[in-house]
Amino acid sequence: MTHAMLKGSNVPLRTTTVRAVLRWAPGQGVPVVDASALLLGPDGRVRSDEDFVFYNQPRHPSGKVWLLGKKRMAEGPTDTIQTDLAGVEADVSQILLVASADGASFDRVQGLRILLYDATVAEGEPLAYFDIKPETGQETALICGELYRRGEGWKFRALGEGYLNGLQGLATDYGISVDESEGLDSPAAPDGLATTVVPPSPATQQASEISQPLPPEQPTVVPAQPAYGYPQQPAAATAQPAYGYPPAVSTLPDPDFRLPPQGPQFIGR
Repeated sequence: MTHAMLKGSNVPLRTTTVRAVLRWAPGQGVPVVDASALLLGPDGRVRSDEDFVFYNQPRHPSGKVWLLGKKRMAEGPTDTIQTDLAGVEADVSQILLVASADGASFDRVQGLRILLYDATVAEGEPLAYFDIKPETGQETALICGELYRRGEGWKFRALGEGYLNGLQGLATDYGISVDESEGLDSPAAPDGLATTVVPPSPATQQASEISQPLPPEQPTVVPAQPAYGYPQQPAAATAQPAYGYPPAVSTLPDPDFRLPPQGPQFIGR
């Protein structure tokens, strides 16, 4: 029998291996939802950063809590966490099951639901499910529910508590040390779960074009004209001298240079 749960209600778990499936409705522009888990000690905080199971650390060092990854199902896309409750360390008192939407708020996510299955039963019906409804819609991370010890067994409690500062803010509240320079960047969505890319508006595109650097200026070449009555300066070795003026004298005199024979007009009288 499947339990339809309300916020704050709980249900005992009769299985040793629980598969928690986050599922949401597909649609245009719907962000990808990421599942994660935090293992908490009796003080309600993680024992170390290793107690955070998420997309950049998909398996707990104990091997008892791990991500199974995203799938495209007929009912909608999913992300799944599996837990071997029988093998969870004794000083772990509860496991938070979290949903986050990187860079987006949950008012864009419709039909968010967490379903709990007995992982030892193939194709079995869910043990329980909880429809998560954000209070404001501006939340970017949600604690969907928690697995917690009760005596010798475990229970699941439906929560639906929201955070406005995303997965990073939620993790920090429970004792995770987050490097501000790196953050908790969500990985690229797998095939079939990519978010919609919105093309830039005409105004944005125009601003982008204006901000592009101009090409380097090319010098304008204007051929120099000699001043009237003065010779033009030679531009190269092959340049011809101006009419009526001898060519420029080279640095070294020509050893074969000889004066021409003088005519009678130069003979002294």
